[in-house]
Amino acid sequence: MPRPLWLRSPSALPALLALAAVLATAAGVLALTGTRADAAALQRVTSFGANPGSLDMYAYVPDSAAPGAPLVVLLHGCTQDAAAYHAGSGWDGVADDRGAVLVYAQQRGANNANSCFNWFRPGDTARGSGEAASIRQMAAYAAREFGATGEAYVSGLSAGGAMASEMLSAYPDVFAGGSIVAGLPTGCAGSLLEATTCMNSGKQQSAEQWGDEVRAKNPGYSGPWPRVEIWHGSADYTVRPVNAEASRDQWVDVHGASAAPDRTEERPAGTVTEFHEVGGVPVVALNTVSAMGHGTPVDPSAGCGSAGAYFLDTLCSAEYTADFLGIGAGQSPDPDPTPSPDPTPTPDPTDPPEEGACVTSNNYEHVAAGRAEHRMGHAYTVGAGDDLGLWSLGVTTSVRETAPGYWEEVSGC
Repeated sequence: MPRPLWLRSPSALPALLALAAVLATAAGVLALTGTRADAAALQRVTSFGANPGSLDMYAYVPDSAAPGAPLVVLLHGCTQDAAAYHAGSGWDGVADDRGAVLVYAQQRGANNANSCFNWFRPGDTARGSGEAASIRQMAAYAAREFGATGEAYVSGLSAGGAMASEMLSAYPDVFAGGSIVAGLPTGCAGSLLEATTCMNSGKQQSAEQWGDEVRAKNPGYSGPWPRVEIWHGSADYTVRPVNAEASRDQWVDVHGASAAPDRTEERPAGTVTEFHEVGGVPVVALNTVSAMGHGTPVDPSAGCGSAGAYFLDTLCSAEYTADFLGIGAGQSPDPDPTPSPDPTPTPDPTDPPEEGACVTSNNYEHVAAGRAEHRMGHAYTVGAGDDLGLWSLGVTTSVRETAPGYWEEVSGC
């Protein structure tokens, strides 16, 4: 009996580990990269600092990005490149709308045959080492050269999703949050063969053991830990959904949150379960997309990404992720660098006094306390229906109860 391909040729082994099992042809990838004109707006950065992982850097800096802009580092899946991920994932629209700078780390074919990030190699995932160190340098460059000094996030698909989890674990002091799309938990594998097992059947560990995989990356680090959103198709046969459950358990344990979800919501194509820290702060969300295979959920009809290989027409995961993490919360799409202060209003003594409590808090807390309700990513006051903006920890507003159960937005308490 002939030996399997991966035993006959070590160079073919990474094909088994490609987190996109049905490989896109070169023609398919080229077709995808040409579906949006703004894919050409990517700029290549040829020198961004130390590059022990031998990665390439591309950046997208929209006109809406102002000094202090948030940064999102994006990691493509196997067989993809930066241009394909920019064209298909929907993150370009998020960047335009929220004034975020995007950085794409790109694998080189010389690193492995399928352009996969090496999420299973300890030398590429440890803090200050290999590919992880290269990605960290890209984030530092973007802050320095593009003014992206706001909160930083990292997101990736498949092998890139697994690498995103590794980056959140290795650099929790750099990344405020991120998303793992069709990926795997930190520490699932330390070799190529272990990676195959993780992809196909997962790895059996307790939640505490999974949490220890993250904590081992930074012995002595006490937080804060990044917020994490997880996306996985229920019909993903390339990276089994059990890996999403392991990622959930891992980050819930790291945050010390309850194993029971604090909130469950039905979405257009699936379900999200959310887990909160003490005090009601949402820190982990698991999105299960019904009947979806291996890929990033996008919604081309809403202007979010382009359907194609590993970009699956379901819903806009980039937009939901930006809402959950608070990316660009409160940032104007066209900020005025020299805004004029609002004049102090003069009270009118003939106005009747406002009744009830006045509360200043973030929009997530307003919803959790029943002062507002969540609809389509925004928070609206209960009663008056005032739009408070993004349903996010990063947006702070003031509301007053002017009648029992009737809340209105006010300028401040």
